[in-house]
Amino acid sequence: MRRTAARAGGAAPEAPGTAESGPESARDSAVPAQAPPLRQDHLRTEFPFQLPRGYVDDAGTVHRDGVMRLSTARDELVPLRDVRVQENPAYLSVVLLGRVITRLGTLAMVHDGIVENMFASDLAFLQDFYRQINAEGHTRAAVRCPHCTEPFEVELGGSRLGES
Repeated sequence: MRRTAARAGGAAPEAPGTAESGPESARDSAVPAQAPPLRQDHLRTEFPFQLPRGYVDDAGTVHRDGVMRLSTARDELVPLRDVRVQENPAYLSVVLLGRVITRLGTLAMVHDGIVENMFASDLAFLQDFYRQINAEGHTRAAVRCPHCTEPFEVELGGSRLGES
């Protein structure tokens, strides 16, 4: 598409055989074409949650409301160097959750030591919540059998937290 600047008289040059008349064409030709406003998409990176039971700190305070952020590749790679994870792969979810939970109740800081002292039901909840926010609901894909052409779904996500 070729654009031309408006002339000094406010009228844009017309292409041969496209002369229009009426108030709209006069108004449109006097105003230079503008690009549509840029649309800025905002990526949601933090997600609030509420633990089913709650973490009980040393003072006996129960902390239920928290925030988890999206995981980065670094979040999933760094725990693999942790000796505890190398000795016991099940510890991966504890270390990983300690990295991505940004707030829990009134605690000043959340780390893997907090996560490892949570009730098992809260840990299971957080593992499911982690999968949900990081997979965006796209863990299953529709496929077709190459032999019989029957459609079915396959699970794309890993079976444990931190697997993809």
